[in-house]
Amino acid sequence: MMAGGVGIPGIKWCGSEGDYNVMVMELLGPSLEDLFNFCSRKFSLKTVLLLADQLITRIEYIHSKNFIHRDIKPDNFLMGLGKKGNLVYIIDFGLAKKYRDSRTHQHIPYRENKNLTGTARYASVNTHLGIEQSRRDDLESLGYVLMYFNRGSLPWQGLKAATKRQKYERISEKKMQTPIEELCKGFPNEFATYLNFCRSLRFEEKPDYSYLRQLFRQLFHRQGFTYDYVFDWNMLKFGGSRNQENEVERRDRQSHKPQATGATSRIRHDTTVGGVLPSPTAGKPLVI
Repeated sequence: MMAGGVGIPGIKWCGSEGDYNVMVMELLGPSLEDLFNFCSRKFSLKTVLLLADQLITRIEYIHSKNFIHRDIKPDNFLMGLGKKGNLVYIIDFGLAKKYRDSRTHQHIPYRENKNLTGTARYASVNTHLGIEQSRRDDLESLGYVLMYFNRGSLPWQGLKAATKRQKYERISEKKMQTPIEELCKGFPNEFATYLNFCRSLRFEEKPDYSYLRQLFRQLFHRQGFTYDYVFDWNMLKFGGSRNQENEVERRDRQSHKPQATGATSRIRHDTTVGGVLPSPTAGKPLVI
C-alpha cells in the first residue's frame, strides 16, 4: 500500500517459514536516535532543518495513503545506505491506522476516552487527553522530535512514577504546563510557529504541509546554509578521519619511518566514510 514511496523501505520477500510469518525488508542504516547519541545528543540547526524537510514529506506521504503513523519518534526514522545514505526512511507501521476511507475519503469519527497509543515522550497533547488521533497528531509529535534534537532533551523526560499510567499522567501534566514559547526558547521562532500551527488544527483538517516545509526552508536560506546533505554525523566521521590522517603524516615526516605509509593509506581509505552525499531526490552527488 505504501510501496514505492520515497523513504519507504522496500519489501524483498514475505511468506511463511515453519511456524513464523516472515518479512524481509531493505537493509537500512542507523536510526536518528543512534546518530543523535553518536553526535553527543545535540544536532546543529542545519542538521535539524535538513531533517525537518524530509520528515514532513515522509509524514505527508503516509497521510496521502490514508494512514496515520501514530508513533513518530527518532527511533522510527532510519538513514539509508550507500548512495541513499542521506535519505531518511520511516519505519514501524505497527501502530499505524487508517484515518479515512480510500475511495470516499470519509474521515474516521471524533472519539474520546482512548488509551494512549505511541510513545508518551512525543505524544500530542490531544493524545494524552484521550482524543482519537488524526493527521495533526503525527505532525505535533514531529515538532517535539525536532525540539528534542535542538535541545538535547525535553522538559518532561526523566519523570518518576510508581506505575506506567501515573508516569503518562505526569508527562501529560508537564507537557501541558510548558508553554510552547518556553519549550522553544533560545531557538528560531519557526519552531514555535510550527507547534502552534499543529496544535491549532481541527480533528479532520488537512494540514498545510507545504507551509510547514516552507517555514523551515526560508529559515534555512536566511541562515546561509546550503542543501549539500552534509549532516553532523558526516562531519564527525570525515573530520575524525582527517585529523587522524594529519597526525600520522606529521609523525611520518618526523620519523621518516617507511611503515607509516601503510597506516596513512589505510586512514585515507577510512575518510570515505563520509562518502558520496547525493540529494535524496535528484541532482549531482557532492563528494567529500
